[in-house]
Amino acid sequence: MAAYVLGHADTMPDKPALIALGPEPLTLTFAELRGRVAAIAGGLIAKGARTGDRVLFRLGNTADFPLAYLACIWAGLIPVPASAALTTSEITEVARQTQPAMILAQPGISLPEACRATILTALPEAAPVEPVMGDANRLAYIIFTSGTSGLPRGVRHAHRAMWARRMMHRDWYGLGATDRVMHAGAFNWTYTLGTGLMDPWSVGATAIIPGPGRQPQDLPALIAAHDITLFAAAPGVYRQMLKNPLMPMLTLLTLRHAISAGEHLSERIRDSWRAATGTELHQALGMSECSTFISSSPLHPAPPDTSGRPQRGRRIAVSINSEPAAIGTPGTLAVATTDPGLMLGYLGGPDVSGDWFETGDQARMDEDGTITYLGRADDMMNAGGFRVSPLEVEASFAALPGVTACAAVQIVVKQDAQVIALIHTGTADEQALRAHAEQHLARYKQPRLYFHAEALTYGANGKLNRRALRAQHEAPYERDNPA
Repeated sequence: MAAYVLGHADTMPDKPALIALGPEPLTLTFAELRGRVAAIAGGLIAKGARTGDRVLFRLGNTADFPLAYLACIWAGLIPVPASAALTTSEITEVARQTQPAMILAQPGISLPEACRATILTALPEAAPVEPVMGDANRLAYIIFTSGTSGLPRGVRHAHRAMWARRMMHRDWYGLGATDRVMHAGAFNWTYTLGTGLMDPWSVGATAIIPGPGRQPQDLPALIAAHDITLFAAAPGVYRQMLKNPLMPMLTLLTLRHAISAGEHLSERIRDSWRAATGTELHQALGMSECSTFISSSPLHPAPPDTSGRPQRGRRIAVSINSEPAAIGTPGTLAVATTDPGLMLGYLGGPDVSGDWFETGDQARMDEDGTITYLGRADDMMNAGGFRVSPLEVEASFAALPGVTACAAVQIVVKQDAQVIALIHTGTADEQALRAHAEQHLARYKQPRLYFHAEALTYGANGKLNRRALRAQHEAPYERDNPA
């Protein structure tokens, strides 16, 4: 996988591969990028890492993150790129599940308790080593998603997952070697890692990352200054960018189109982007277990209020009770287990089996294959592109004195903007709840709103009625403000 991503170091060694903007600017050519990766891989081996060892990342928003990620895979190690926002208790659970031999750490980022792994506070470098090659079906990396049980869930991916992303290049990005791709996300977000870095490098394109400290309102000027041809971000970033009066200038520049993923993109944002820039905004639907597999694309823009079509080469179905649903009938979105981008399986569990992997996303398929996304079946929440289990949020408050019961739900606060809210019973006040959340939950998992209730709402089956709770606490929002 790493050798594939960095293969253009042979054909275009002097072409810029990475341009990192921000407080510490950095430019690496393809030859320099591969050289750094091979040297860091040699350094990890010199520090005692052995083939198959798991390496837990506690790295921030710097270029060290993708360099370390590729170096681990180059050396035959298994990177575990956990979010830097995780608290001590959360990363301790990740370490318990993965049992890392080594931790790559930077100051100010939580570390697991009682972990016997070797901790490195700087990326080591030594004599460059050759990449460890092997079966494309073997384990390459582990990422974590919020599990429905309330605990984070590890997702095991094979080397072949990178090869499968070529279906996105054609049917989402329209990506080519001449592109200059800017991703608005942080280096240490898996959306940025794949879409903003690995994919451009694998085709010989240049990746530009704004770096820490940049605000959405800053991005139009950066797009103009760096001749960006393809721009990527989450929907919330686009909503903020559209407030910038400089947006119309993008119609005169090199930008061909933009792409969005991480959460649902509203038709209103898409229309506003098109009106402001004269370019299309193509969204994609996916998940940690299979990245994106349904998308709009330059060749086939998605019809209004839909997510687009399955990328060519994918086998997608909508099912009811594990049986194919009739065309136009809502059901559960499923991916064929033969898809090369599908995970090997969950950490600690068996490999995927059977014919189909059901995603939990609800959708409807039209006759031409167009998919309309209808939400989650399991009440999973989405915070800025990160999936968050309500059970995980609720479990974190279970031990707090004064909380007798609670429910985490995602509510709309204004058009195209949703936040996590905690509805709770008992005597705990908001100050105590916020302080507890800051200590026990990553920032993106923390409720933004707190509502005290005399009692929670339950269904006839005794389960929380989250839909009713959302309806009770959602305030009307202004529908006519385009920003």
